[in-house]
Amino acid sequence: MPHKLTSCAGLRAVVTGASSGIGHSLAERLAAQGARVALVARRTERLETLAESIRSKGGDAIVLTCDVADRERSLACAREIEERLGGVDLLVNNAGYGHHRRFLDWDLDDMERMMRVNYFGALYWTKALLPGMVARRRGWLVFVSSVGGKLAVPEETAYAGSKFAMSGFAEALSYEVEDDGVHVMVVCPGTIRTEFFDEEALRRMPPVSRRMMADVEPMVDAILDGLARGKYEVTFPRFVEMGYVVRAIAPGIMRRNTRKQTLEALAKEGR
Repeated sequence: MPHKLTSCAGLRAVVTGASSGIGHSLAERLAAQGARVALVARRTERLETLAESIRSKGGDAIVLTCDVADRERSLACAREIEERLGGVDLLVNNAGYGHHRRFLDWDLDDMERMMRVNYFGALYWTKALLPGMVARRRGWLVFVSSVGGKLAVPEETAYAGSKFAMSGFAEALSYEVEDDGVHVMVVCPGTIRTEFFDEEALRRMPPVSRRMMADVEPMVDAILDGLARGKYEVTFPRFVEMGYVVRAIAPGIMRRNTRKQTLEALAKEGR
């Protein structure tokens, strides 16, 4: 049975990748609804600015500087958060990054780091904080994956691999811990207007992806609504879910359409 998060009042929450984008907006919203929020990312100055903004509005936030790809630092930060907050009820594994590059041109070091940040970072933080949730028989885990973790497209080989891994890990884990009072939800954003899409990404982005770009606040609405409804998976924008259906029942059509909308569209534009 799904466990619904209907109120954030007094909730002890951790948001990784809170310095920008979805993580930043979600942390703000959680704090505004009464949660005590631990902000985790590499950019201390940005985290401090966010924490000050939250506190100025009567909220409660603490800052921990951490590269989630660093196993020992992640485990140490998780322990510190549990001590300072007295436990954690909600973990949002949001930290991550991506690039748009052909596999043959992609630097191996960067591909390895992407897996450490996007997948292993979530694994480290979950491993550290899940035992406390199970012991209390209460908790929520949110994995911010990607539509790219469900539907692979060209020039996202390393990114798609890391997000497919995250989505699979989260789905398998949800079966294991649901009876222990812990709810697991996977979030699959499409193209959201944040710093995630840098100049390189925008330059290589197919026209269809640019047309589908959505704002971050409705994305945050969808996450909170998903938690309140006890959903196991949230895709935003919702219409993207049709791609999952097409891939399942007509994979040949999906493959031809993906090529047309990406490789062929970019070639037509001379990119």
